[in-house]
Amino acid sequence: MTTVAPLTYSPYDYAIHEDPYPTYARLRAEAPVFCNEDLDFFAFSRHADVLAAFRDVDRYSNSYGVSLDPSAYGPDAHRAMSLLAMDPPRHTRMRSIAGKSFTPRRVAEMEAHIRELAIRHLGPALEAGRFDFVGDFAGRLPMDVISELVGVPPSDRAEVRRLADLLVHREEGIDDVPPEGVEAALTLAGYYADMVADRRRHEREDLTWSLLQQDIDGVGLTDDEVISFLFLLVVAGNETTTKLLSNAWLWGARNRDQLAKPLADPGRVPDWVEETLRYDTSTQMLLRVTRQPVCVQGVDIEAGRRVLLLVGSANRDEAVFENPDVYDLDRDTQNLISFGGGRHFCMGAALARMEARIALRELVTRVKQYDIDEDGLVRVHSINVRGLAVLPTTVTLR
Repeated sequence: MTTVAPLTYSPYDYAIHEDPYPTYARLRAEAPVFCNEDLDFFAFSRHADVLAAFRDVDRYSNSYGVSLDPSAYGPDAHRAMSLLAMDPPRHTRMRSIAGKSFTPRRVAEMEAHIRELAIRHLGPALEAGRFDFVGDFAGRLPMDVISELVGVPPSDRAEVRRLADLLVHREEGIDDVPPEGVEAALTLAGYYADMVADRRRHEREDLTWSLLQQDIDGVGLTDDEVISFLFLLVVAGNETTTKLLSNAWLWGARNRDQLAKPLADPGRVPDWVEETLRYDTSTQMLLRVTRQPVCVQGVDIEAGRRVLLLVGSANRDEAVFENPDVYDLDRDTQNLISFGGGRHFCMGAALARMEARIALRELVTRVKQYDIDEDGLVRVHSINVRGLAVLPTTVTLR
């Protein structure tokens, strides 16, 4: 007789970081509204419930941030998470100003330069034949894109990326930001404060300077508001895109029949990106707080309770995606919710998708085949994002 283990879920669990999807499947089937009493949260795992919560800003608040970490959760979460930790009308104002830098036209204007950056990093890596896909490429390109956008000079980018990595890393057995992450956050905040002070004195052609010039009805952004937005970009604009690229590379290697499609036809790269976003999305979960009592799947939840929206589970929901645990570049992915939904839909979604498409296309036009060292890969341990820290790769060039 087989004994079924009790159903448990914690985003801090290292076993969840390794492979959350069997647990997600059990949550959808057995407890679509799961309550973790020890960590004081409910978790929504079905696509319909996650999407409905994303769209319902009247009942689900962002004002306490999107992270479960005690040191990041609370009414001051906007200081580090910017508009991710705001509700309307404050969110509307901030998004209206910051969003001007992420319009389709602005993003399209960046395409040629992103391609130049991708080729610049690929050259030495491909010439070596064996390289760390994350450290030598996937971690560098998004950091360069965001850094050039906001005005971080090349000499500082490696250190900013190191600090950003520390921000998302979680130590096993510690249900909060570890001391190294707290120190990294303080260092980054100081670095961006110096940048903003410099832009107050000197005009530069970058996003930091541009944000300081914009206003709505004569009211501009404060230094703290600009700093918090820059802080958000280093995670949302760098970490998640790095993980998207490494996840695509990993699952391509593990699914040779699917990898053959973009290798034979680079026009299939967008399908590679979209299926990776669905199958193993960078952003696994986001937090909300109920603004009023709600009842979901027959479970009553009081006002003021924390709810985790399990994006990674929603993208594997059998009710929406046929054979969801199969990596299939031919599937319809239009219902994926990797970038959220409603008023908080990720304003950087178009940029992230474009970076991934450019990077992978430049790879498949140069690489005939590749292999990864499964024994050498190192996974990131984070409660919100999922991806790899090290991915040893050997390539055969065309």
